[in-house]
Amino acid sequence: MRFGLDVAQHQLTWPELLERVRFAEDADFEGAWVFDHFKALYGDRTGPCLEAWTLLAALAASTERIRLGALVTGITYRHPAILATEAVTVDHISNGRLELGIGAAWFEQEHHELGVPFPPAPERIARLEEGIGVMRRLMTEDHTSFEGHFGRLDDATYRPRPVQQPHPPIWIGGNGERLMLPLVGRQADVWHAFGPAEALARRWEIVARSADRAGRDPSSIVRSSSLSISEPWEEVRRRFVALRDAGFTYLVINWPSEGRARAEEFVSDIMPTL
Repeated sequence: MRFGLDVAQHQLTWPELLERVRFAEDADFEGAWVFDHFKALYGDRTGPCLEAWTLLAALAASTERIRLGALVTGITYRHPAILATEAVTVDHISNGRLELGIGAAWFEQEHHELGVPFPPAPERIARLEEGIGVMRRLMTEDHTSFEGHFGRLDDATYRPRPVQQPHPPIWIGGNGERLMLPLVGRQADVWHAFGPAEALARRWEIVARSADRAGRDPSSIVRSSSLSISEPWEEVRRRFVALRDAGFTYLVINWPSEGRARAEEFVSDIMPTL
């Protein structure tokens, strides 16, 4: 099992965020994760919430070993070609430590407040799949052209190539059984999902069937989920075992509301037993 730490940047200043990520690196977490939102999701909605991709670049320059990513970047917020250039930039600053997490976006209020269009879910999911294709082309091809439903490339070349070849691992977050999970099967290197382990095991079958139909080996898709450590430790262990038995091999630990002392207790007393 591999572990990441969700550092949850809402309500945090840069020094506080950096402290959390360095804690994760020192504790041998494999990854540290931010989210991609422009306002705090909990507590004071006017509190600080640093932007994800400039934050990832700063964290990449301030750490040495830990892998970094956003769970997950909403495809509606940035043109996919621009997101590809941002991803490659962070991949270089980090010397190949970027995980590229992408999703269809969900926070409608935030879109309206910022004047960002928020199309219906089927269109957002279609934009996500097309956008992944645009990003892959721009990260791997020279003089690439593409004409899609939502965007285009015209003899486009971007340099440098990513450090990670052919590109950073693509994480797709989502649970929707009709559209999102088939997309995961077709496109994802890693599927990040939420929910009870029994439901996730059933949803995995949808992902696996879609991968198989697309000519992909389902076993090549890593399964990831989140693990809260605010519950009693025995409950945390039960959730861990259920996810492990359902085939999940990467768990993102939520920064606990109880604070750093709880995270330290997990690292010292619980994580070694898992």
